[in-house]
Amino acid sequence: MKTSILYIFALCSFFGFSQESLDDLLKQYNKNTVPYISVQELAMPKTDAVILDAREQSEYNVSHLKDALFVGYDHFNLEQTIQKIKNKDQAIVVYCSLGIRSETIANRLKKAGYTNVKNLYGGIFEWRNNDFDIYDSQNKKTDNVHAFSKAWSKWLTKGTKVYSKTKKK
Repeated sequence: MKTSILYIFALCSFFGFSQESLDDLLKQYNKNTVPYISVQELAMPKTDAVILDAREQSEYNVSHLKDALFVGYDHFNLEQTIQKIKNKDQAIVVYCSLGIRSETIANRLKKAGYTNVKNLYGGIFEWRNNDFDIYDSQNKKTDNVHAFSKAWSKWLTKGTKVYSKTKKK
């Protein structure tokens, strides 16, 4: 009986049913080892940072932040990224769908000696939820957002949800 209750609780937690807020979700999955930057702060004209997209290519192709460099997650290549960003003190903001995968990539950059790395709080979902522009593979504004999966898509409240054929819905 105890095992069944624990299994149901774990399953609900995995699919996000127990989270009451984005804060709760990020606290559950992240270790808070990389400071967050809010979407509002990143959108300010004075914020000069290299923006890295830590999602998969299919997600990036659907939509991404303007001028974001694709670095991926599953096949993230630290050496290629180091070649693109030589200055270890350069401001860098890493994002993904919500800010979970991006923390992992941001940590790898910190371990490689980068000193000014931040994680975009709420990722591209929060960016779009706040009506900031996103761009498709032709760098045209789009309303489409790769929603990653049906379970995670509940955090995207604005935009048109798009799913890859390779991702489970």
